[in-house]
Amino acid sequence: MTIIITAFERSPDGGKGLARDTRVRWALEEVSQPYEVRLVSFRAMKEPAHLALHPFGQIPTYEEGDLALFETGAIVFHIAERHVGLLPDDANARARAITWMFAALNTVEPPILELATARLLEGDKPWSKERLPLVADRVRDRLKQLAARLGSADWLDGAFSAGDLMMVSVLLRLKASGILDEYPNLAGYVARGEARPAYKRAFNAQLAVYTGQPPTG
Repeated sequence: MTIIITAFERSPDGGKGLARDTRVRWALEEVSQPYEVRLVSFRAMKEPAHLALHPFGQIPTYEEGDLALFETGAIVFHIAERHVGLLPDDANARARAITWMFAALNTVEPPILELATARLLEGDKPWSKERLPLVADRVRDRLKQLAARLGSADWLDGAFSAGDLMMVSVLLRLKASGILDEYPNLAGYVARGEARPAYKRAFNAQLAVYTGQPPTG
């Protein structure tokens, strides 16, 4: 059965790989599964056909036969369970990898998204100057904890897993802020994720949508 995912017709990040379809593309590339992409406009995302797939009118969605999924965590977890390459065989290691997926989405990503909101959408508010450093410090608190746990290891728990895929995807949002550079081992961790051939293929595929040029590599 053909796997079909949805992505922005015109990504607001300018092809930087921050839209969540990149996470799903990356997972599919890691497990060598072909897929098709259906591009949707912002208008189409709010229409009944798309809302039937994603009740909150967002991207990505995942379709495979009569299965339809939304939420990147659920989609990547499904891919990792169905195909070899993103979850360890050992039951305990597998459980830890899944735990890191949840940690990325529920513990590390929320303050990072709050920082993006504070900078992009609230920067003109009279209270923004006082609030922004507080939000940035909450991000640093999480990064300090994560950096301590990672230490000098390449990945969070042994070999690369879906937990690393999700964590790297979350941390990529910080590259432009400069905060990530304050934690050299985390910056190196993200760079290792970006260097994976599967990530490069996923990134180039989503960039090609924005530029209109065929993907490279």
